[in-house]
Amino acid sequence: MNFPIDRIDLRELKKGIDFAFRDFSRTYGDAIEAFFDPLMYFMVWLEQLMINAPWQVMVFIFAFLAWLGSRSVLLVLGTVCSFALIYYLRMWEDTMATVAIISVATLTCIGIGIPLGVLMARSNRVQAIVTPILDVMQTIPSFVYLIPVVMLLGIGKVPGLLAVCIYAMPPIVRLTNLGIRLVDKEVLEAAESFGASYRQKLFDVQIPLALPNIFAGVNQTIMMALAMVVIASMIGVKSLGVPVLRAISNQYLALGLMNGLAIVVLAIIFDRVSQKYGQRLQKHRQGGHDV
Repeated sequence: MNFPIDRIDLRELKKGIDFAFRDFSRTYGDAIEAFFDPLMYFMVWLEQLMINAPWQVMVFIFAFLAWLGSRSVLLVLGTVCSFALIYYLRMWEDTMATVAIISVATLTCIGIGIPLGVLMARSNRVQAIVTPILDVMQTIPSFVYLIPVVMLLGIGKVPGLLAVCIYAMPPIVRLTNLGIRLVDKEVLEAAESFGASYRQKLFDVQIPLALPNIFAGVNQTIMMALAMVVIASMIGVKSLGVPVLRAISNQYLALGLMNGLAIVVLAIIFDRVSQKYGQRLQKHRQGGHDV
């Protein structure tokens, strides 16, 4: 007997949520969009800079960055050959747009995720609050992120960037928290015995020793951001995901394979460079402490 009433109550609850969110988006949507304008301008500027610059110059910059990060001749040659092939196959503009959004998304996730991970490591209460939120961010299907973001900000680059950041941020937060918590307590006690302050213990002991975990989080963030690029292209984000979606809808096998492989190449390059840099930085820190 109560089933129809429960159904009506549930329907009214859904309507209430929809109307409340709609009113919120109409009232605060413009202010939220204005808040993210600097991020949009930076991303558009970076994308146009990469697209309009001579491709040879960009390949040289990527190779130089790969060398700075990895000190590996093989990885530098692989980077040069990969980007040269991407240009030859006429995927350059979409690739540069993808690199721009991945770079901005990764920097945003690092800027928010590492401090949040440090805060979680310092406070069990903060960890208890943030962990369920991270669980929800990782378990909700990626398409669901697009609904509230599009309703608030419409279709464009910023909504896609926010969706990418929400999807890709949990790994770096979790692994930063884990890395700092795994630092040996005896090391911290030794630092305290030498009169180290809280700031010195954090930046000179805990974070350097947690670098392997932190850079593992950066790697996972990059991989998840690249995975989300294809989905974000559904709401107007120019990237390699656009031709992939076009290939799926029109059954263009070659187009889908080429652009999919380009995404894989970017993932491998980002992953290897960041991983090598993390290993080199950790060795440098360990050598400094040994001295």
